Amino acid sequence: MRVLHVSDLHFDVPFSAMPAGGWAFPKRWLGGANLALRRKRRFRDAADKVRELGRLCGELNVDLVICTGDYTALGTEPEILNARDAVTPITQTPLGFVTVPGNHDVYVADSVGHFERIFGDLLDPGPWPKVRIVDDTVAVVALDSARPNPQPWRSSGRIPDEQIAALPGVLESLGDRFVFVITHYAPRLADGQPDRFSHGLLNADALLAACSSMRGAILHGHVHRRYRVRIPDLTPELFCAGSSTEAGREGFWLYELGDDGSFSATQGGYEDGAYVLLAH
Repeated sequence: MRVLHVSDLHFDVPFSAMPAGGWAFPKRWLGGANLALRRKRRFRDAADKVRELGRLCGELNVDLVICTGDYTALGTEPEILNARDAVTPITQTPLGFVTVPGNHDVYVADSVGHFERIFGDLLDPGPWPKVRIVDDTVAVVALDSARPNPQPWRSSGRIPDEQIAALPGVLESLGDRFVFVITHYAPRLADGQPDRFSHGLLNADALLAACSSMRGAILHGHVHRRYRVRIPDLTPELFCAGSSTEAGREGFWLYELGDDGSFSATQGGYEDGAYVLLAH
């Protein structure tokens, strides 16, 4: 089985398409300024790049795609509608598409609910954590760590207590399957240290404790640099896809799971207008 892991696609729409009354002050005002001055340029080719990722899926015979969130810039309904359409090229793999929202998708309070409604056809039913039993050997457990952050200086996340409490039982119910636990925020940075308070996953330690002996991998995004890291006393490795569409930083992971229980991960990047696998 081949699994493609992408993240932080960050599609946007023209400012004229955003709701006139949706400019929550000061968070979305400052976010809009950042979008105009910086993000639009860095992500202007995001839709074209996702189409290229769709082509890559066919070329590599990808079975399943996992995206760890951040489809938008400001979390408005028009952006999320646009994003749902834009990801179509990577949702057509044989075993489908699994995802979670990112902090930009629930940017402020009026963003809450848009993602689950508009992306509902791609989400597994039931409460979080959402479980996708792929087959007898692989499963995906999706945790929602994104939340509104009205303070302009803060973009931290937290997995609700009830999701953490449910996780050990969910993992046990999956038996000896290889499990991908996915969320948006990074439990650890590339150096193995926690992210800063204003940007990181506030209950990362609780997540890692719940997954400590799990056979599988923990996948995330949020940090726009691709990396993998092993944490002492934690069985699964952590994989960050970075941003798969930001100019100059495009990244992804391709995971391969063998019938013999083997697992490998190959990093990917973007060169000369095409996504490519990179040397280990």
